[in-house]
Amino acid sequence: MVAEFGGKAKFVSENYGGSELAKRFGVTRYPAIFVDDILVATPDDFGFYGKGEDEKGGRYAPLKSAAAHERFRADLKSMIDLILAGKKDAARAQAAPVKPGEVAEFPDVTLTDLDGKTLTRSELKERVVLVDLWATWCPPCRGTLPWLGELKKRFGDRLAIVAIAVESKEDAVRKIANDLNLPVTWVMGSPDLVRLFGDVSAVPTLLVFDREGHSAAAFYGAPPTLHAEVEAKLTSLVK
Repeated sequence: MVAEFGGKAKFVSENYGGSELAKRFGVTRYPAIFVDDILVATPDDFGFYGKGEDEKGGRYAPLKSAAAHERFRADLKSMIDLILAGKKDAARAQAAPVKPGEVAEFPDVTLTDLDGKTLTRSELKERVVLVDLWATWCPPCRGTLPWLGELKKRFGDRLAIVAIAVESKEDAVRKIANDLNLPVTWVMGSPDLVRLFGDVSAVPTLLVFDREGHSAAAFYGAPPTLHAEVEAKLTSLVK
């Protein structure tokens, strides 16, 4: 389709974990389509709903249908035409709405670790909290886990780390926890528990909460800059 515009438009593909546009708009799943800095379509528009979402929207669902393809093609062409004509305000008026995928604060929930010990929100008060939502079947997640131990060693008791295993078997989680022996709270993530932390449709997802329990940052996927960005954020919060 881009070829139809005679070199006036080009196609760029970005990894959702490393896309500045996705971060700016809070898009945590894929596919998402942008024209310049305007969001044209979200995963919801294609019928890819997040966990716990009502299956509404789906402007281009079912995606395999010819009618859905034609609707998407027409909307995308209209958006590109408007921008090329210098009518960016009109294009923004057609932008796709984004549902908030992040929680505003640490949920009021009691967590139970692998040893049956509980951890409440009140016990985390006055500490910065890093929540790592990971899975045993996710190679980037497995690579990130030892780094959590380095963070804990660096920041000590000023930082609490909770590693919540998503869609993983408990025996596999226990083996990893025992092998790594990290000073973090290991938790099995039931669907209901995971939903309390927002739209977690990709792993790893790292959520940072400040000393008051307010959301301070969210990181999705495992781009090369992940560790540096998280450490910079924690350094600004842990004082």
